[in-house]
Amino acid sequence: MNEDLLHEVQNGIAVVTFNRPESRNAMTFEMYDRLAEICDAAASDPNLRLVVLTGAGRKAFASGTDIAQFRNVTTAEDALAYEARIGRVLTAIENCPVPTIALIPGSCTGGGAGIAACCDLRIAASDLKFGMPIARTLGNTLSLQNYARFAALLGPAKLKDLIFTARLMGAEEAKAIGLVIEVTEPDQLLQRGMEIARQVAAHAPLTLRAAKKALGAIGPDISSALAVEINLMCYLSEDFREGVEAFLAKRPPRWTGR
Repeated sequence: MNEDLLHEVQNGIAVVTFNRPESRNAMTFEMYDRLAEICDAAASDPNLRLVVLTGAGRKAFASGTDIAQFRNVTTAEDALAYEARIGRVLTAIENCPVPTIALIPGSCTGGGAGIAACCDLRIAASDLKFGMPIARTLGNTLSLQNYARFAALLGPAKLKDLIFTARLMGAEEAKAIGLVIEVTEPDQLLQRGMEIARQVAAHAPLTLRAAKKALGAIGPDISSALAVEINLMCYLSEDFREGVEAFLAKRPPRWTGR
């Protein structure tokens, strides 16, 4: 097991922890690849209900790619290969069929901000510092795909603000614009985050999967085939019938994901 990235599953909830607190949980290529593997594998685990991502310690969620990883990026091929690798990882998070929640202590910058942005829900500690300060650090760029992701999440004006000024957004500002759904004290982040995770994980899994697919597909060219797939996945399921019967019987439904 890679000790730089911890992964455990209990009661249908996977918890992934970036475990390099001495470097503010800077991401190595191996950590990125392992994260993608975990998200990809979620599709084949019928018992999995939710994935939580967080960082070890209280100083950072993830501070982006470990700068040492960039020493060998010297050619056009190297640069494009790096962006392709990160693109695969972030797409794997977005395509994870179960809900994903980022619990964000402290700094969440660069690639770490990209990971958090691809999660479905974000909960932050009150000392959050979120942004992409590349204009005053490395002088590199986001991929076009990541510009599109952040623009959809933050809005173009806010994204330009963060990129051009290279400033880091605090917790209250992040909550005000809807980037995070809740702000907690640092020592309460994990407890509160897991409370919300258990609440979400207890809900109808097919409804949540359908919502993820539907929201991911919204755009100028919505697939009619996907619209049918999403509809039938829920309305023809055993869970839907169970939900109806449980509601009428005034009892909690017993979700199975089938």
